[in-house]
Amino acid sequence: MNVNIETVHFTADAKLIDHVNKKVQKLITFHDRIVRIDVFLKLDNVAHNIKDKVAEIRINVPRHSFFVKSCSKSFQESFDSALDSATNQIKRLKEKQAA
Repeated sequence: MNVNIETVHFTADAKLIDHVNKKVQKLITFHDRIVRIDVFLKLDNVAHNIKDKVAEIRINVPRHSFFVKSCSKSFQESFDSALDSATNQIKRLKEKQAA
């Protein structure tokens, strides 16, 4: 599994990168054939005073691709919310394949 973390409009600290890596590794328990995971962490509305933190996750498995996006006031919260959505999508795919 190849994990790629990109930050847009800011530089992520080691704590955030570790949080993302640790959570992403848990996805293997739901699908064992994950090929690639791209995580994009962005600051939205940079021109304004309000800076929303956006997390986007793209997960590639053979013959399928998942994309989720979440926005909140902290990167951890945005990432965790997006990861929950991605986990649900992967679980549904596995249930379909098993049936």
